[in-house]
Amino acid sequence: MCSTFSLAAKPSIGESRGKIWSLQVINSAARSELNINIPREKNSIIFPRLSTQGMLQSDVHICEIAERQSLANNLSDKGDAFRSKPQLDAMFLDEAYERCRKICAEYAKTYYLGTLLLTKERQKAIWAVYAWCKRTDELVDGPNAFCVSPAALDRWEERLQDIFNGHPNDILDAALTDTVSKFNLHIKPFRDMIKGMRMDTEKCRYANFQELYLYCYYAGGTVGLMSVPVMGMDPDSSASAQSIYNAALYLGIGNQLTNILRDVGEDASRGRIYLPQDELAKFGLRDEDIFSRKVSDEWREFMKEQITRARYFYKLAEEGASELDKASRWPVWTVLILYQKILDAIQDNDYDNLTKRAYVGNIKKLFLVQQAYCRAQSISTATD
Repeated sequence: MCSTFSLAAKPSIGESRGKIWSLQVINSAARSELNINIPREKNSIIFPRLSTQGMLQSDVHICEIAERQSLANNLSDKGDAFRSKPQLDAMFLDEAYERCRKICAEYAKTYYLGTLLLTKERQKAIWAVYAWCKRTDELVDGPNAFCVSPAALDRWEERLQDIFNGHPNDILDAALTDTVSKFNLHIKPFRDMIKGMRMDTEKCRYANFQELYLYCYYAGGTVGLMSVPVMGMDPDSSASAQSIYNAALYLGIGNQLTNILRDVGEDASRGRIYLPQDELAKFGLRDEDIFSRKVSDEWREFMKEQITRARYFYKLAEEGASELDKASRWPVWTVLILYQKILDAIQDNDYDNLTKRAYVGNIKKLFLVQQAYCRAQSISTATD
């Protein structure tokens, strides 16, 4: 289960010489402390507090990523990006980006709506990033996940390095190769997402939120970090690059938590529970309650706490959204608002995310897009 996006299991996605590329190819190739501090309510759980002390490994990564991607000369970092732009045919790239667009439109409808509000070049870049993330997720959640070995993930990571070295293996990789060269993306978040997929092959339970937070960073927070160079920062902003990257992380984690809460029933059918075991126990809940699809009063109270936590991460992300390039604020605010409405939908379903899948209807989405536009415009006016 991965990332900011909605990644329901569907037929595997891959391209090689214009044909469907199977996950078995990867296998065959492989063979030759942190607490979050918010006001506590009665009987409330303690949330991890993000601070500069006892930083999780993921936070160390953010410092590194923010520094490297913010430097004008980051292309001189050997192995992280190209010294010169790769030579790829324009018509070939148009087809590559179009295939990425179709993948995003099919598998991430809510997210795709937000991308349509971006400038043309940013749209293509985000579609390329999404296509890679989706293919990465399918290694462990797709129809061929049962035959994916650690060696297959090793081979996928080698392919990632090829992309950043300017040597794509197929047409979808080529779109990301072009995006990396145009926007100077750092390889670290991409590698970390692969680490998240490795976690999915090694464990299906999380003892506490500290463990789940790290998984959410790998699977979702990384997407936020990948996106910042594409979205761009407001040149007139006084905010530090670090603070904007932190906000991007919070948005990615908030989206990942929302995906987890929306997909509890679907994940349970695969034997996975992406919920803190210690917090389940505090409410008298066990794995069996989830597998039996039992929506009890205890479950509802537990879900209220989990939703509160997800909303807190969105709150942390809002400030950073206001510091992005003005042309990117509307789409980012759209994603911020639409994903929080998924949390509203869970509540409207009386917290039954065991037998029902929360979603936002198309008509409501259009209204929310307008709301996001007004929000983005009001912020732009205030900062002018």
